[in-house]
Amino acid sequence: MKHGRPIQALIPSVDRILAFPRIAAMISVYGRESVLCAVREELEELRALLEARAETAVSETAADRICARVAAKLEAAAMPSIKPVFNLTGTILHTNLGRALLPAEAVQGISVAATQAVNLEFDLGTGKRDERDRHLESALVRLTGAEKATVVNNNAAALLLVLNTLARNREVIVSRGELIEIGGEFRLPEIMKRAECRLVEVGTTNRTHLRDYAEAIGPRTALIMKVHPSNFQVVGFTKSIDEGELSNLAREHGLPLVCDLGAGALLDLRRWGLPYENTAAAMIEAGVDLVSFSGDKLLGGPQAGIIVGRRELVDRINRNALKRAVRVDKLRVAALDAILRLYSNPERLAERLPVLMHMTRSQSDIRAQAERMLSAIAQVLTGVATVTVERCESQIGSGSLPMDRLSSFAVAIRPAVIRRKAVVRVDALSQAFRALPLPVVGRINDGVLYLDVRCLDDENSFLKQLEYLDLDAGRVRS
Repeated sequence: MKHGRPIQALIPSVDRILAFPRIAAMISVYGRESVLCAVREELEELRALLEARAETAVSETAADRICARVAAKLEAAAMPSIKPVFNLTGTILHTNLGRALLPAEAVQGISVAATQAVNLEFDLGTGKRDERDRHLESALVRLTGAEKATVVNNNAAALLLVLNTLARNREVIVSRGELIEIGGEFRLPEIMKRAECRLVEVGTTNRTHLRDYAEAIGPRTALIMKVHPSNFQVVGFTKSIDEGELSNLAREHGLPLVCDLGAGALLDLRRWGLPYENTAAAMIEAGVDLVSFSGDKLLGGPQAGIIVGRRELVDRINRNALKRAVRVDKLRVAALDAILRLYSNPERLAERLPVLMHMTRSQSDIRAQAERMLSAIAQVLTGVATVTVERCESQIGSGSLPMDRLSSFAVAIRPAVIRRKAVVRVDALSQAFRALPLPVVGRINDGVLYLDVRCLDDENSFLKQLEYLDLDAGRVRS
């Protein structure tokens, strides 16, 4: 109680707030239940404020402010949680920003599948039920040289399904140097536990010999696995066994060789002047029995886990009850179908597939764009920061080619300093760019905000919104 009156007496009732014409208008837009929840939430916050500040009254003006805050809550709640951003981090396949961008053909495929009935599991010729994998299998077989293919919702699910099908209650041999951990603390040994198989480690972190695999093979061995490292590379005094040698060993003992390829390159990237990444076709040619890889990395498609290889093994995987739990929906089938069709014309792929377009973009084009943007950014940051165009390095990201870098250019923003004190903090600068209508996500390094423009496709939209950049919150007061 404050000043002899209970707090409750100082707060407008829910009914009083609901009677305001402005609130009544909100009900017609957002629905009574949503408005009621927002009003109650706001009044609870007001109660806490009164108790903390010992306010003695709530005026009509304060009630108007309540209406305004309720409106703001409702507008914020009605906004999509997923929103577009400008990825100027220099990481092309940025996991936190959604990885691969889809080409127009894939977006069109998704739109058709989302808004119309489609023949997802229906054979129009026979009029009978069919498998959804058939929309993707022929293209994957053609591109990889495998006998058969199947698709699930991501590569972790693909690996789980393969191991649970072929090695449940048995042993899997893997080199110690390949026991990877990727984003989100996903670890290969953990997935093996979930698949109910036993990991047998061979070799050392940096060196594994063929005899290490051979000596580990026993009556409980189900398969040999080769895992291509993600996000790291072991260099120096190293040794690993290639797929061809492992394939021969596995065949001698009647065991399947499984390769977790990860990044999912379907074509040799060297044809575009990029570093080499193992392809599924190369693994199949080397004698690997099953290869799994991602759909949303170097392949440039939606999130998916793709399994290609021997027909008999893929058939066994498809009969596993877990397959239904991890299958892809019609939207991803439609998107992946459209993208695999693009691969039938490799000569035009770099101009049609966004991930390849960004990887192959010329340095001169990137630099010219950064220099065009320089003056506009410098103008809005006058007195706050110095702005220059500088060389930098982009990376492909998501575990793809982890040690390789692509030369690029960035707009570098350095906070101005007066009397040894920054006018605005660099983290506040970064936050101000992220607060724009179309958020801009860059990277901070050594006190500098870098906006790598390699992946900037809509320069005009970026420049038009600079007038909304608000730096007041980040200014350092003297």
